[in-house]
Amino acid sequence: MIRLFEEHRIRKQQELDDMWDFVTEDGQSFSLAVPGCWEQHPQLIKYRGKGSYTRKVYISNPTNLRLVCKGVSHTADVYFDDVFVVHHYNAFTPFSGIIKNVQPGEHTIRIEVDNSFGEHSALHIPNDYYTYGGITRPIALEEIGDVYIENILFTPKTEGSSWTGYIEVWLRNLLDIPTNTDLICRLAEMEISEKNILLEANQLKKVVLTASFENVTPWNPANPKLYMLEAKLFTGEQAVDDLRERVGFREVTWEDNRLLINGESIFLKGFNRHEDYGVIGCAIPPQLMAQDLDMMMDMGANAVRTCHYPNDERFLDLCDERGILVWEENHARGLSLEEMQNPHFEEQCKDCIDEMITNHYNHPSIFIWGILNECASETPEGREMYRKQFEQIKSLDMTRPTTFATRMHFTDVCLDLPDVVSFNIYSGWYQDVPVLGRHNDEMDWIATAGGAGKPIIVSEFGAAAIHGYRDRGHSKWSEERQVDILVENFEVYRRDDRLSGIFIWQFADCRVTEEGGWFATRARSHNNKGVVDEYRRPKEAYDVVKDWFTNWEAK
Repeated sequence: MIRLFEEHRIRKQQELDDMWDFVTEDGQSFSLAVPGCWEQHPQLIKYRGKGSYTRKVYISNPTNLRLVCKGVSHTADVYFDDVFVVHHYNAFTPFSGIIKNVQPGEHTIRIEVDNSFGEHSALHIPNDYYTYGGITRPIALEEIGDVYIENILFTPKTEGSSWTGYIEVWLRNLLDIPTNTDLICRLAEMEISEKNILLEANQLKKVVLTASFENVTPWNPANPKLYMLEAKLFTGEQAVDDLRERVGFREVTWEDNRLLINGESIFLKGFNRHEDYGVIGCAIPPQLMAQDLDMMMDMGANAVRTCHYPNDERFLDLCDERGILVWEENHARGLSLEEMQNPHFEEQCKDCIDEMITNHYNHPSIFIWGILNECASETPEGREMYRKQFEQIKSLDMTRPTTFATRMHFTDVCLDLPDVVSFNIYSGWYQDVPVLGRHNDEMDWIATAGGAGKPIIVSEFGAAAIHGYRDRGHSKWSEERQVDILVENFEVYRRDDRLSGIFIWQFADCRVTEEGGWFATRARSHNNKGVVDEYRRPKEAYDVVKDWFTNWEAK
């Protein structure tokens, strides 16, 4: 399943989710499920390195092909009949490759995958979450004509009581000669078209359509109304290609220390969530994604942060449907200045941001873009990197605010750069201090360090607990101690009207890398701060969070 809805009704799309042949770099052979993590196999539980996935496909008619990969961890080189197609880095963003003039018959797809660490990989490093290996998200093969629709971006803006919709459609001509085409889009019972579009040879062209919408229902968390946007390409009277996207009419604004959805102030009660689930790793099927959201919503949450990378688009589809607000961020966590000065860092971050925004732009649930969690924001060199990335985001999307989560308390020099200030703080766990005093010191400092007048979010707080470890003395690592720390934080944040939201660290326990030093402070080689464990078994904190989140206004 590529998306939770049908993307094409004209373009032929073959999903390649099944068993693939897999060979490690030392010659061991396996049959592995795609999507999936190779760590699911008992002989590959800790395998780190290179491997080759192969499968056959049958093509019935002469055509061009577009191979769409939603996620390969973390470096991929794709071949079609042993001819190189495309290279891609980063497990958490989609990519595609074009194969022209394919003849009928059986063909071979081979994807060389590498999840090793080293200088070549600036973002995937030993970290407080696990870098799995494999084709971890869905993959599909599309048959396309010489002209096809590559992407659609939809931007809604309120105009008094009505809405204006801006539709950007990206068209690509694969021919070595110019050609003409017609475009028709349909949205909310409106038809918008442009005729006789000239596409130069081998050109990617943007076509912008604009229309007013009088009687649409806005998307908001209480009523997440979605509309299908359909685009079709025509040659004469014949429809030759199509692309369908789900969109919502909603605007995000920020003013007077507040975040607003369609002009209404919102307070975020959320969870940080890693894509990690027990023995299946990061290749989570939609059934378990839905279970995660069921549990978070049962606890009264209205938001989720995709720490610390772009998420599977099917999860974002579910958030769109359920009205869960999403903080999505690029892939970089806890990097020192030396690590940020890796020769590949800026390019790999740039690619990640570009792919995140261009592929996830249409999700109405995404209300904010984040970058560079807990990186070197206390340094002049780091500040320049933060500045460049925020500028890149604004060049791609002016409709959403920006943020980053800092832990550089009282030393951060970047708080003036984002639209929203966010900070991670673990009073009672890493710092054995009262929450109230530490929080007030932080808030006072933010006001003088570039954050005055901005919305403020507590982006991480919490404590670790081993599932099933109970202790009447409330010692650290017990479920009781986790509850104590969460409640003390709730009591402070509930009474501070300077805040626009809070995100508990974290929803579920997740695996961490044993490389580096993480194992020394992470019992079981897991980050154990989840209110449920990696198998979604609730800890005592589950019901406590549910009581606080569902009765927040009354507390």
